[in-house]
Amino acid sequence: MKLLKLFLLVIAFSAHADYPAPQEGSWVARDFKFHTGETLPELRMHYRTLGAPTGEPVLVLHGTTGSGASMLTPAFAGELFGPGQPLDAKRYFIILPDSLGHGQSSKPSDGMHAKFPRYNYDDMVDAAHRLATEGLKVHHARLVIGNSMGGMQTWIWAEKHPGFMDIAVPMASLPTEMASRNWILRRLIIDSIRRDPKNAQFASVFFGFATSGGSQALYKAAPTREKADALLDARLKAPFTADPDDTLYQWDSSRDYNPSPGLEKITATLLAINSADDERNPPETGVLDREIKRVKNGRVLLIPGSPDTAGHGTTGSAKWWKKELEELLGSAPRAAH
Repeated sequence: MKLLKLFLLVIAFSAHADYPAPQEGSWVARDFKFHTGETLPELRMHYRTLGAPTGEPVLVLHGTTGSGASMLTPAFAGELFGPGQPLDAKRYFIILPDSLGHGQSSKPSDGMHAKFPRYNYDDMVDAAHRLATEGLKVHHARLVIGNSMGGMQTWIWAEKHPGFMDIAVPMASLPTEMASRNWILRRLIIDSIRRDPKNAQFASVFFGFATSGGSQALYKAAPTREKADALLDARLKAPFTADPDDTLYQWDSSRDYNPSPGLEKITATLLAINSADDERNPPETGVLDREIKRVKNGRVLLIPGSPDTAGHGTTGSAKWWKKELEELLGSAPRAAH
């Protein structure tokens, strides 16, 4: 059975992937210091790369509870990394790290559980920066692009390391304090797991329906109670192998996210991509329109909502924005380095 699953996985990969197979590795950051002052003697950072190290570096950052592998979908990688596509792996050296606390990087379930340092997004960016510069010897990238949590981390990257990239593309995110519905529902996940670790799956499904998928798309998929029940039952019955401690830490890590005070530090050409039906980052608040004015070379691409978009999940499909990315890669100036 395992061999059959592996065979089917290989077939599925080859059917949609014109880009090279990713190479995997791990690197250990010694004496990693967290913002809390705590230190781990060894912090493992797992990563995947596509393309030759001689290519122009590109850093791709994933969302909460995901990993670098979660960006290797037909809708994302299949639209970007193949021959002639915007991030052709024959031209670019594409780096997909597993963020601290995620995937195969160091995380609570490795053994420390609730004694694991209570990391935040700054720690995650610091760990990925050490991986890039110390582990992979990459000191400058053409592009840093991230989705959802990866988008929020892209804002932090552009502020903390303004000379690292020519272009920053934060997606499905806002450059302001974690607040409003976004934080309220994250708190509900966190508190639900603290009350009972068995709540992790139920709370995650609740959060997913409440804050992603798009109202029009959800109605298209479930226009009757029977279809809505079937959709919910399928999500609740789906395999859920995530460790409750890992899940709690992953959502809690956003608690003090707030890049707003440092937006003037950003020197990279920045394109913020959001969708009009994003439940977590609603454009009607005017927050992004207000804050982008403080970014010297910043602008916004807002994808209109429709029955074919997916709310907060829209930007996970590169078809909505790859043309603009390709134009940006061709026009944005390269920093002297």
